[in-house]
Amino acid sequence: MSIRILIVDDSVVVRRILSDVLTSDPDIELAGIAANGRIGLQKIPQVQPDIVTLDLEMPEMDGIATLREIRRLYPDLPVLLFSTLTERGAAATLDGLAAGASDYVTKPANVGSVQAAMQRIREEMIPKVKSLCAHKLGGGSAAPARPKPAAKAAPSRPVVPATPAPVSLRRTNPDLRPEILAIGSSTGGPNALAALLPSLPADFPVPIVIVQHMPALFTRLLAERLKDKGPLDVREAQEGEFLEAGKAWIAPGDFHLELRRRPDGRVVTHLQQGPPENSCRPAVDVLFRSVAAAYGRNVLAVVLTGMGQDGLLGGEAIRDAGGEIWAQDEESCVVWGMPGAVARGGVASRVLPLDQLAPEIARHMQKAAA
Repeated sequence: MSIRILIVDDSVVVRRILSDVLTSDPDIELAGIAANGRIGLQKIPQVQPDIVTLDLEMPEMDGIATLREIRRLYPDLPVLLFSTLTERGAAATLDGLAAGASDYVTKPANVGSVQAAMQRIREEMIPKVKSLCAHKLGGGSAAPARPKPAAKAAPSRPVVPATPAPVSLRRTNPDLRPEILAIGSSTGGPNALAALLPSLPADFPVPIVIVQHMPALFTRLLAERLKDKGPLDVREAQEGEFLEAGKAWIAPGDFHLELRRRPDGRVVTHLQQGPPENSCRPAVDVLFRSVAAAYGRNVLAVVLTGMGQDGLLGGEAIRDAGGEIWAQDEESCVVWGMPGAVARGGVASRVLPLDQLAPEIARHMQKAAA
């Protein structure tokens, strides 16, 4: 079965480009187009899409207002934001994710030609559409073929069903005394981080390092929002910063984040722009490998919601060094790609719902504080 997509954008040119790019894939068909959010909402019950792409800046009814109404009426309908790569666009995108959008793709900028822009959209948007609609392609459990209005008008974050997969958990290490918490996330990650980090105590006894797949601008704004939400000092990482307990560093967009231990024993951040890994820069694998090299067995790593398998190879490095990896469980993930990979690959020792991760991490970290 093909994935039916509704495109909501006020630009005729953008609607045509998205239509041509998306329908060039045999698994995707165009269910309809709409020039603003009000028309888009009217079309959902008419064309019954499996997913909606949504522009954020539109006349009459903008993307955020449209998204909130979609969440009220169709809580399980995936929505993919199509946002501009600007500070204003980044802020609006984070607002959209907080309001329940499933994921986002940034509009190509300074790519040189329409053909290059189309290729960029093809590479970034089609995998996300397929991941968020995996059940339509036989990659997930049964789901309603079409969105249906919710019985109660309550906003809800969509959770994409996925096929239950056998996991291969390794034994936990009862003697582990973590000296670092490393986190990797992607699709659904901003909301997962917004639930996890503010729930950790202000006197968290070790440093925290994070890779969230996001472009430049987005990661700085994400760090600022996470800092405002909770007791921890969350910042976008810069070159050569000394790690401190109770503070969190997020890899900046377009830079890999690594940790390096100096001869005096202190650990500092290092940013580099080596080749993307898993088509990502920053990449979780890069961070996890460096964490294993800097801290050896004294590592607790957590892989949160996200498509793909970034974190698996880096998680193997942490496992081989004697550290421990936990994964967010399938039911609480937007996409159980990254955490599913470490759970199925025999890398993770625990698989936990998102709301249980913070208390379990805090309890585990008591060993570090002892």
